[in-house]
Amino acid sequence: MEQRHLGRTGLRVSRIGLGTLTWGRDTDEHDAADQLKAFWDAGGTLVDTADVYGGGESEYLLGQLVERLVPRSDLVIATKAGSVPDPDRRFDGSRGHLLAALDASLQRLGTDYVDLWQVHAFDPGTPLEETLQALDLAVSSGRARYAGVSNFCGWQLAKAATWQLAAPGTRTRIASTQMEYSLLQRGVEREVLPAALDLGVGLLPSSPLGRGVLTGKYRGGTPADSRGASEQLAPFVEPYLDDAAGRIVDAVVIAADGLATTPLQVALAWVRDRPGVVAPIVGARNARQLTAALSVETLSLPDEICRALDDVSAPVHRYPDQDWSTL
Repeated sequence: MEQRHLGRTGLRVSRIGLGTLTWGRDTDEHDAADQLKAFWDAGGTLVDTADVYGGGESEYLLGQLVERLVPRSDLVIATKAGSVPDPDRRFDGSRGHLLAALDASLQRLGTDYVDLWQVHAFDPGTPLEETLQALDLAVSSGRARYAGVSNFCGWQLAKAATWQLAAPGTRTRIASTQMEYSLLQRGVEREVLPAALDLGVGLLPSSPLGRGVLTGKYRGGTPADSRGASEQLAPFVEPYLDDAAGRIVDAVVIAADGLATTPLQVALAWVRDRPGVVAPIVGARNARQLTAALSVETLSLPDEICRALDDVSAPVHRYPDQDWSTL
């Protein structure tokens, strides 16, 4: 699998990442092992998790599989901290919480360091410089090799990345930002992506298949074994089942038919090769689904297909998004 630099750093990662959101909850040890082995065999290196996935079980399961199945040195392990199970405070970006969470993650993962440590979301209740200092301490202590953020809007990302660049050699630069990005969700193109491109921050798209909708599986209804049929995940899928999304899915299906490939491959290839994108994070229920996604490695979409998909899914840009003089 092709490797790409993570932002403006020396770290190289596979251009498809393996997501573990469901590990330890809906994905058991057997299926997780099959996925990790299939991913590694395909040349994948970037494995993304978080301290809250499965209440910590995702990290623990990954830690049990590493070395037993795949050498630790062959993987780029990314995790996140900052989400908390508190209805009054969804995110805690305080230095104390973040560093304690990192230590707990390392213990569950069974490793001395993570390759990429990410702040899961912006915490308006904590000064940003305090949150960023936790990243500096994690990197300077060797517990994290690189640092990133997740779910930061445009101004939050620009402020964080600029603050870190203001003291080179003292503060660790923001290597990446993880955000939802797909043909069904192109909101990052308004502010986040321009900021990331300007500041040398790599984009790691989550839900690159539009929460599964871009595979076309929902065109004739909701399959019984799908996320849309799950009581827990149905509200996650439902926003992408409207008429506007249906028109985009139809276009993806037409493109797939014309290229003799699958809607999954078309949708994934589109987001993988967008400017600023480093590696879409793909989550799968089993190794068969993951292998289908990994087969996109050999596909590059023709320019005319890309333009057609761009047009049918184009987000509305109005003042003052991006360059107002052209609007």
